[in-house]
Amino acid sequence: MIKFFRQSYIIQYIVLALLALALWIPSFVATPTDVDMTSPVTPLFNFFNRILGFSPYAKLTFAFLLMVFETLFFNSILVGNQIVTKVSVMGAFVFLLLMNLTMTQTVFSPFALATLFILALMNSLFLVYLTPNVEIYLLNAGIFLGLATMCYFQSIVLIVWVIIALIISKKGSLRYQLIPLIGFLVPYFIYFVIAYFRGDFLEVWGGYADCLSVFAFTVKGFKMWDLVVLGVVALSAIFLVWGGGTSNYEKTVAVRMKVAMTIVLIFFGVIMLFTGDSVLLNGLFFIALSVILSYEFSYIGNTGWADLALAFVLLLVFANKFYFQIV
Repeated sequence: MIKFFRQSYIIQYIVLALLALALWIPSFVATPTDVDMTSPVTPLFNFFNRILGFSPYAKLTFAFLLMVFETLFFNSILVGNQIVTKVSVMGAFVFLLLMNLTMTQTVFSPFALATLFILALMNSLFLVYLTPNVEIYLLNAGIFLGLATMCYFQSIVLIVWVIIALIISKKGSLRYQLIPLIGFLVPYFIYFVIAYFRGDFLEVWGGYADCLSVFAFTVKGFKMWDLVVLGVVALSAIFLVWGGGTSNYEKTVAVRMKVAMTIVLIFFGVIMLFTGDSVLLNGLFFIALSVILSYEFSYIGNTGWADLALAFVLLLVFANKFYFQIV
């Protein structure tokens, strides 16, 4: 299975398309309910949610197409940054699986929309190392982070990750640190100007003030089956990374930098599990883990045990999707 997705031919894309459909069909069949996830601090998500509000199926279809695009975008990021081999859909396979493990994840949610901008943020920071003129990438990173918070406000914790990532990439000077912060403020400046001319600036400002005053970490989102899912994913990842053995692939300095950034991102992904009602909808942990697993699978030496573990995970996923539907 792993060797199959190390290649990039039409057959791999057909299999990915069938896998995506199989992971989402149960959500379409289950007659989706329209759950209001809007918030005063998620104006970009509110905009799309309002446009698609005429039908729960419209939201679900949009979420599915968005996820497919994000899957291909994620794979192109890994290929472009040499984290996986040049001709590979390994990143797409791992991302598709981890981001759609459960019924809970296959919905239109704030994080599903924010994922697009978080991926763009990651790509911008990956491109910083060994780039002579990094200002545009840093500005873009800040703008993408600002847009992500307009979909999923808890993403604001990634401001700290941006600072750490710049230090890792040896761009930690005050000047470089300020550029993404300025970029972060650009979307909010435009949003507040629009709110002012619409006459609801005080209401918008009050919404952010209220949100920040109660912004706290909580464990209320951790249900028993959510913990089971996280536990299975974590244990499987540990086994797959350290149990299969790796090849003698020589990592470049640039690739090591990007992997180090991602390892730090996993830490922030764990933090974000404590910032919302449903831990499975706070999926930064799954994004970061997708990078690490895609990287390991691309160069793993002995794929036998890893293939068996992947097959076992797929069996559990489809058993839950089509029969148990418990999470």
